[in-house]
Amino acid sequence: MATQANTDRIVLLQGTLDLLILRTLVFGPQHGQGIARAIRQTSEDSLLVDHGSLYPALQRLEDQGWIKAKWGVSKNNRKARFYSLTAKGRKQLTSEASQWRRLVAAIGRVLGPEEAGG
Repeated sequence: MATQANTDRIVLLQGTLDLLILRTLVFGPQHGQGIARAIRQTSEDSLLVDHGSLYPALQRLEDQGWIKAKWGVSKNNRKARFYSLTAKGRKQLTSEASQWRRLVAAIGRVLGPEEAGG
């Protein structure tokens, strides 16, 4: 049964997760769980990234050369891969963020202002 909290979550559009991961890594290296947590917290619990989506996305970004990974130890003393943004990833983030802002603005123009009655 879906709870109100679950129905308030937003389904990510294809390609959005990559952008969110890149943006999260601007603030420094992070392991997978930390990336997912940061996205959830920054979105005020609207975006929940499941592991089935996160780890393939991290692998895809690493294959593209946009992030790099190295093994380290997490705060709870567990072995984890820490991901960091590369110079190529920073360029990609700038490009994708610009495209998303243009897309959001265009969709906003099509939707128009909200009516008082909803």
